[in-house]
Amino acid sequence: MSKDHLLQIRLDQSIKKLLEQVCHKEKLTLSEKIRELILKDAKNQLEVEIKEKKIIKKTLPTWKNSQKKRVFTVGEMYSGPGGIGVALSKTTLKTNQSDFSFEHSWATDYDADTVKTYKNNLLVDKPDAISICADIKDVVLHDLPMTDGFLYGFPCNDFSLVGESKGLKGKFGGLYKYGVEYINYANPLFIFAENVSGISSANSGNAFTKILAELNNAGKYGYDLTVHHYKFEEYGIPQARHRYIIIGTRGDLGLEFAVPKPSMKIKTCKDAITKPPIPVNADNNELTKQSKTVIERLMHTKAGENAWTANLPPHLQLNVKGAKISQIYKRLDPSKPSYTVTGSGGGGTHVYHWSEPRALTNRERARLQTFPDNFIFYGSKESVRSQIGMAVPVDGAKIILEALLKTFALIKYPSTKPSNGFYRAKSI
Repeated sequence: MSKDHLLQIRLDQSIKKLLEQVCHKEKLTLSEKIRELILKDAKNQLEVEIKEKKIIKKTLPTWKNSQKKRVFTVGEMYSGPGGIGVALSKTTLKTNQSDFSFEHSWATDYDADTVKTYKNNLLVDKPDAISICADIKDVVLHDLPMTDGFLYGFPCNDFSLVGESKGLKGKFGGLYKYGVEYINYANPLFIFAENVSGISSANSGNAFTKILAELNNAGKYGYDLTVHHYKFEEYGIPQARHRYIIIGTRGDLGLEFAVPKPSMKIKTCKDAITKPPIPVNADNNELTKQSKTVIERLMHTKAGENAWTANLPPHLQLNVKGAKISQIYKRLDPSKPSYTVTGSGGGGTHVYHWSEPRALTNRERARLQTFPDNFIFYGSKESVRSQIGMAVPVDGAKIILEALLKTFALIKYPSTKPSNGFYRAKSI
């Protein structure tokens, strides 16, 4: 979810007076009424766009295990800039017996920059795909096409281990329910849900249990769930990024998704950023202007050290009380994967180069998230930083999606035991 933005509107005096009369009658402020009118108009435009596509599929997706060719249609809720989306477009399974791939049908997100990034990179050659920029609360879910697959990384703000974790009681905690509502309506063949590590401990663990139970019992048949805590650095991703991924296959299909076995091939952050070198004219590669103090502090910080572990002179030390986050002004260790790239945070949280006294560029951060260099992010530098930090690593998602296609093709592959178990449909 994005932050509120200031919007200034110039009104004719007569219109302003009329609006003020309406506001007085409805006991609303002028800004509240204007916001209401804008949202109402946006919702109407959205409904028109969906109806004009004329591809509203209202048939329950079906599947036979003997099927050898399929383009799985997918819908994404809270899509982000397209980490999973890029992975979907890159993932295919072609053997002598099988020919499977994915196709984008629709995607939603709240943030305008994020939607523009997704649409301009992933949907330019898909005129029938629906791209929706709206608060999910304003989207009529039953107007969306029924798809073979449903993917969503429901907002993680209230489950994060960084900062205050409110879980289901927070502003964003209950937004997973909109995904459950869509599943109840569309009964997709598979679901892919993603969230941060902190979800397992939110509300003393009760939040995760509740979410799993609702997904397990969703739709007409329920879903067989494989729940695993992925450590993406173990899969060759150049970043220590840990996420829960829930893969569900519809209960009537009799399939069981197996967690792909980690390759344990470690890729360093230095290799990811320098091999090959980032092109000079690459998009989203602007340097951040660092203050003299920050430059001096980083000059005293060795690779792998942070503001608390470095031997800093008194005038460069941070005067912080309470919890000391280990990533503050932390330099990367070039011999290891990066620490977690985040999408928000103030001074000291921008991920810092191992040898140069500066924060990484957004393109370098995107490399750590395994986005290709030709993937262009739209918006301000801070907006782009947020988009990159909120995404799922492309190559990590691709590994999971490849395993999902093999599951439908009944092809066995090296696997490992799911960290949080496998649950048959309607068993929780």
